Amino acid sequence: MISITIPTPDVSITKQSNPQLSHIYGFTDFIQIPRDKGGFFMFYNAKDELLFVGKARKLRPRIKKHFEDTVSVMKNYRDEVTKIEVCINEDPVEREIYETYILNKLKAKYNVEKVLYK
Repeated sequence: MISITIPTPDVSITKQSNPQLSHIYGFTDFIQIPRDKGGFFMFYNAKDELLFVGKARKLRPRIKKHFEDTVSVMKNYRDEVTKIEVCINEDPVEREIYETYILNKLKAKYNVEKVLYK
């Protein structure tokens, strides 16, 4: 049997209700997310429910796309996102395994691919 442990996030940012500084989509510390590192990310709502899990070779641009893109799965749910957790992992195979495991173990609400629990 294979045992997978979800890693502790390297970066965790929370949406500010009234950001005073320059911000991206209410996340004043978006800059903490690495631009040129790979890994996987998780979007949570105010009730700490997992909304979406994704992976990327370059984390910050990929996460930004979910807030800007008109074809993103999250386009109708962007306002629900209150917390973003990021785990840095440069290995593409490990990213794939973690993404699939997390979205099925924690039952991510808006992921549509790789879902085995339905």
